[in-house]
Amino acid sequence: MITVDPALVARLESLMARHRRVLLGITGAPGAGKSTLAEAIVDLVDPDRRTAAWVPMDGYHLADVELDRLGRRARKGAIDTFDGHGYVSLLRRIAQETTTTVYAPAFDRSIEQPIAGSIPVLPQARLVVTEGNYLLDTEEPWGEVRSALTEVWFCDVAAEVRQERLVARHVEFGKAPDAARAWVTDVDEANARRIIEARDRAACVVVDGSLTAALT
Repeated sequence: MITVDPALVARLESLMARHRRVLLGITGAPGAGKSTLAEAIVDLVDPDRRTAAWVPMDGYHLADVELDRLGRRARKGAIDTFDGHGYVSLLRRIAQETTTTVYAPAFDRSIEQPIAGSIPVLPQARLVVTEGNYLLDTEEPWGEVRSALTEVWFCDVAAEVRQERLVARHVEFGKAPDAARAWVTDVDEANARRIIEARDRAACVVVDGSLTAALT
């Protein structure tokens, strides 16, 4: 677990003072630490997950059976292997439906599949943190994600650190070391280049829990 920079805490508190419900997006290349930061922020606000919720974009991965039908399973994680329209619809519901519980899907890495109805966003939730690769992309429908969010932060880290984290993750969840490195080189890094191109659209840049640059 990381320690969240007081400057980020202050920025978050300012957002929450100005909005009934804050939808904070955290984006960055694979392995940059998005999930770690998202979890740390939610736990800081409410570890019981009643007034704060963590909703990963990964819940909108297409299931393997659909990726097989489309011929895209060999590059799972690319932008067209997600249900972008579904994700946009969820964010809009979370922004607008504040008197009922909104259920979001999770992603189970042990089976590499999305699990519907796993994450409740309760009516009293003041903060919803969503993290994923393509929150700042402009391709249809991803360009609509940014307008559904209150603010987006970009997680950054040295490329070699990201890559080693990804290799370790792929090995942990079943890939042989050589296959893991090949996947990082051939699939993850292609996605990373696309994501990093959108970095300047973020409100700020975060490295290991510390604010390093405020862009807006």
